[in-house]
Amino acid sequence: MSSAASHRAASNADRRGVSQQIERRRPASIQVPNGDNPKAHVSRGGFGVNASEKRADRRTPFRPSDEGHPKTARPDLTRVDPSPQTSRRVAAESGRASWSPQASLISTSTAPLAARVSIPPLSSFAPKQLQPPALGELSLVDQEVAILEDLLYVLMGFEGQYIRYSDSYNPLEEKERLAGPDFRIVPGLDLSFRDLTYSMLHMAKHYIALEAFIEVQSREEFGTVNHALCAAIRKLLKDYLILAAQLEHQLLTNDNFSLNILNLHTKSTSHMLLQLFNLAQDILKKNSILEEDDDSDNMDDVDNIIESLREGADVGQGIAGRKVCKGGSVLGLITKRLASMSGDPAARALLTSLLREASRPYMTMLNEWLHHGAIKDAHGEFLIREQQSIKREGLEQDYTDEYWEKRYTVREPDVPPQLEGVKDKVLLAGKYLNVVRECGGVDIGKEVSDVPKSFDDPRFLDNVNSAYAFANSSLLTLLLTTHALPARLRSLKHYFFLDRSDFFSYFLELSNSELRKPVKAVNTGKLQSLLEIVLRQPGSVASEDPYKEDVKVQMNELGLTSWLMRVVNVTGLDQDAANTSMTNLVTPAAPTSEDKDLKGFDALVLDYAVPFPISLVVSRVTLTRYQLLFRYLLSLRHLETLLLNSWNEQSKTVAWRHRSSNKKIEAWKRKAWTLHSRMLVFVQQLLYFCTAEVIEPNWQALMSKVNERQDGSESTYVKRTVDELMQDHVDFLATCLKECMLTNSKLLRINSKVTNTCTLFASFTSSFSRYLAAADADFHDGVSPGVSLMTNRSSKSGPTMPSVAYEPQKLDKFIDTLQRYETHFSRYLKTLLDALNYLAATETVVFLGLCARLSNAIEGDPNVMGDGQRAG
Repeated sequence: MSSAASHRAASNADRRGVSQQIERRRPASIQVPNGDNPKAHVSRGGFGVNASEKRADRRTPFRPSDEGHPKTARPDLTRVDPSPQTSRRVAAESGRASWSPQASLISTSTAPLAARVSIPPLSSFAPKQLQPPALGELSLVDQEVAILEDLLYVLMGFEGQYIRYSDSYNPLEEKERLAGPDFRIVPGLDLSFRDLTYSMLHMAKHYIALEAFIEVQSREEFGTVNHALCAAIRKLLKDYLILAAQLEHQLLTNDNFSLNILNLHTKSTSHMLLQLFNLAQDILKKNSILEEDDDSDNMDDVDNIIESLREGADVGQGIAGRKVCKGGSVLGLITKRLASMSGDPAARALLTSLLREASRPYMTMLNEWLHHGAIKDAHGEFLIREQQSIKREGLEQDYTDEYWEKRYTVREPDVPPQLEGVKDKVLLAGKYLNVVRECGGVDIGKEVSDVPKSFDDPRFLDNVNSAYAFANSSLLTLLLTTHALPARLRSLKHYFFLDRSDFFSYFLELSNSELRKPVKAVNTGKLQSLLEIVLRQPGSVASEDPYKEDVKVQMNELGLTSWLMRVVNVTGLDQDAANTSMTNLVTPAAPTSEDKDLKGFDALVLDYAVPFPISLVVSRVTLTRYQLLFRYLLSLRHLETLLLNSWNEQSKTVAWRHRSSNKKIEAWKRKAWTLHSRMLVFVQQLLYFCTAEVIEPNWQALMSKVNERQDGSESTYVKRTVDELMQDHVDFLATCLKECMLTNSKLLRINSKVTNTCTLFASFTSSFSRYLAAADADFHDGVSPGVSLMTNRSSKSGPTMPSVAYEPQKLDKFIDTLQRYETHFSRYLKTLLDALNYLAATETVVFLGLCARLSNAIEGDPNVMGDGQRAG
């Protein structure tokens, strides 16, 4: 035992002697005060080199000893002048112009804890006379001592005397620092020491790369999630530096400390740094810092760029620069690595702690959105994007539902995996609360408490679900109770669907003279005054309506068919695309030849002012659908009135009531009456079908769904959402448009031809009366006594025919005219019935009832009558 102890003591004495010899040959260089740079001295966490003053011969590789070279003056870092003139002056004073390294302050960064001192020069640039002795000249014991000391400095991010950066590494390049340096060991080291040293140099590479990663990702533009992640990594690196201080203490105090012991002490730390390094590299690659992505990904965030342009921000750097991995993308990368390392307990614990810390600022934003309906996202990293340029003040002219559909949207690529299954609930909960908040129903100053602070909290999903249920119930109560949505819908039905429309019939009578003018000559102000008079008429339904002040009169210079065809030709029956095509209705189009002769009756349309938040349900898009249905029902009602007026005119005219002695004239009269009756049946049956068999049943179904929320229990609130209510309303209008034949281009064209034929026929009734009086010989000289009796009787009971010239040749002309009307009406009606039968068999069953009703209008057609009927 005594011999072994004496041998060990002799060996330690030799190591100290070699160490002192190496220290004497080390170059004098710049000294940095330990208080200014914590990595310049390994005394971290209570561990210090000065704990062993008797081992003062242990020096840093670049600290001058008392022997050999004289000491250089220690620069004062508090007064650094980085100018070249100062550098040359200091170099001249020191007498070594070729090697005069100086520290300087670098430019500031948006990362608050970034290093401000310049990077030290590479040891390869040091003069030859300052280089340490070659390793080949040292014994194995001396080599181990030298490598141990070098390793401690290298593990803290500095070059050693024998362990240096590879020649290809440039520490001034940010990308190379982020990737980490490769090291080389000067020749002459024993192979066993070399292999063991290289296995530990990976920690140094990872540490340097992580230091650079923290400085880059802590910049302001990378967001709070990256900042929180960097703070968590910085804490781990602090523990790593404490370990390095402990290892140095062992080197200074423990004579048995060796490379193998150093390797054993750093095994777990090396694994931790490897996991942190791999995570950092994934984030940097996602940021396109280390690897460039395809050009196709450069404009992924077009919506953000457009939004920034609308707000007047300078986005030049954002367009030309790289994309940034932040927020949910960072959390997604951590979660992905956590799943892949599930079989490694140490790595799983490390990544779990990183995810917990990085998700804290994200959870703060999430809780603010879920419980206040507000977004506090200064860096654009939350999964919900807000377009502040879309404001509720624009709802009156919003033909695309932008406020509800586009003001708040989900950033699909940035959704964390933990929120993937509930992202829709997160979006809707905040949207609902945002509406309630704008109506004064949420106290945004109230602090959110007792909510999960990280993703690993077991209450995480319960928090989302409860917030969604509360927001949905609050907005439903606001819409249905506070702002009386059912009453609003009933008011819309009265005005736009002509329900119990005694007031509207009176309005049409009062404004008949004005509405018969061309559309450009109609006085809209006069019509508005007449409507207000009618709405305030005592005894009418509208007089009790609290929302009658919101109804306005407008004139549309585009005909109904042209208006509908602009939508249908683009979208057909595609309901989703119909919203997009509604924007075409905002910009006025050039009127067609048919629209140039548009009358006031054909251009009349009602508008309705809807306050917020009811405007979310009755938006400008849905109100446009109400207007389309109103114009269609009004056109049918006006056509029915024209046909009835023409019938009344015929019944009061002597020429129609007189039984002529000319059988051709009597046959023509019966033919005209039959055609008139068929047209009237067609219009009345079509109007009845649209109101009684389409609108009313669908309306009752809609109101039953709306009232379900008011009559339900507390559990019904979550099952019945605001978005479902809005969709039910849209579906109701879409179904009414479809079943009223307003969404099919073929039906639109055919129906338009039939109604136009009926309108022309009703308008030419007075012309037919003149033709009839001119062609009937009974009304001119040479009439029989019976005719004179009829004329005298007629003069007592009604108006007489004005005197017209006798023109028997006109009989054939108006017979041909009537034949053309009958032929056109019958052909168009038959085509319409064929199309309805086909659509009833393929997609819209409700058309079967319309076909059965319209068959009565075709029964008078001689082309479809039997032989017995034609003979009669």
